[in-house]
Amino acid sequence: MSPTSVTAARAPKAPKPFYANFGFQVLAAMVIGLFLGFIARNMGPDAAGNANWLTQTLATVGSSFVSLLRALVPVLVFTAIVASIANLRELNNAAKLVWQTLLWFAITALIAVVIGIALGLLIQPGLNTEVAAEAAKAPSSTGSWLDFLKGLIPSNIFGLQASTRVNDSGATTSLSFNVLQILVISIVIGIAALRVGPAADPFIAFTRSFLKVIHKVLWWVIRLTPIGTIGLLGNAVAVYGWDALAQLGWYSAAIYIGLAIVLFVVYPVLLQVHGLNPIRYFQSAWPAIQLAFVSRSSIGTLPVTERITEQNLGVPREYAAFAVPLGATTKMDGCASIYPAISAIFVAQFFGISLGIEHYLLIAFVAVIGSAATAGLTGATVMLTLTLSTLGLPLEGVGLLLAVDPILDMGRTAVNVAGQALIPTIVAKREGILDQATYDRGESIDALDDVQAVPAQ
Repeated sequence: MSPTSVTAARAPKAPKPFYANFGFQVLAAMVIGLFLGFIARNMGPDAAGNANWLTQTLATVGSSFVSLLRALVPVLVFTAIVASIANLRELNNAAKLVWQTLLWFAITALIAVVIGIALGLLIQPGLNTEVAAEAAKAPSSTGSWLDFLKGLIPSNIFGLQASTRVNDSGATTSLSFNVLQILVISIVIGIAALRVGPAADPFIAFTRSFLKVIHKVLWWVIRLTPIGTIGLLGNAVAVYGWDALAQLGWYSAAIYIGLAIVLFVVYPVLLQVHGLNPIRYFQSAWPAIQLAFVSRSSIGTLPVTERITEQNLGVPREYAAFAVPLGATTKMDGCASIYPAISAIFVAQFFGISLGIEHYLLIAFVAVIGSAATAGLTGATVMLTLTLSTLGLPLEGVGLLLAVDPILDMGRTAVNVAGQALIPTIVAKREGILDQATYDRGESIDALDDVQAVPAQ
């Protein structure tokens, strides 16, 4: 298969004014959000002691944007995985591509966790902290290997979970979805559709069509990113300010230094080793990285990540449509490698517990093997409790770090998404199917342009 066969022909477009550029709009929204956040924080609480009107407005705008993204996640994951598995039959070396993808997921996760361990030992954030011991408390949601394994088994075909809370005003039931279970269901149905053969062609065609419709709806939501950015960033500043960061300054610095090393040192080196220009990669991937930073959602960023991987980086559509959705649920260098490694060392240092070489090997093992827990449970915090429970460290240490978690999550998610675009690019280059001309093109395609990908045949 020629790699150019999956790239749409595009007529030259007149350059857009700078203010119409998605990146500029998000950066401007971040500045506005910071400004409004500082105003809201300085206003203080209202007369009743509740958050003031500006803080509530920012919180509502930000949470509404995230809710819109999450609302379409289940159907997006299902249709994307089923369609991508069907697309793999068009690749001659599909099995090798799958194993190469998983191998490089593990390699980069291992590199990231080693960097995290090294920074934790060098900076010693648990010894250089002003947080009080009284802040330590066990989290309400924890992770264990049993929880992870149980999470692989779907409880229903939709991956839905219900939880009920009882209080003085009555009982409230809410529904949520387990992304890992949806992933398992999607993979099984996708493989079954391939095995059925021609009889499944109408189902596959419907799934592909449905995926296009969902992408269009998500595009409308993603276009609201500048507005959502104002609410998300403004609320973070209004609620947390600099107080929590000051108490956990060395810890927060260690996390962001680790994320920066992975993003701006490790990834460029890997690209350079494979003969790819790192600057060109960041030019192409920046819209997805930027959106991930403000939305804190790898899956919510999935449509943009997939589009830039195909149309900006030159990865064949049949392969990118498989690797990117898989990475959005299991490839987490920020949440599953850097963060739990440094956090576990912080907890051990804070409680005066010595760690041996076997503990550091366990941290690496959990990061490489257990990263899917970030999708199957409730994110990075549960991944941390999985690491702590494996090491036998106090789970109460998680409570020390919750104050700065939303701020750290922005950087973690940005690195996650950068890795989710990087691995398919490297694997495609290694297997000789990368469209080098597209990768090297001087002008990037705006991820929010209404450019339709070539439909799968």
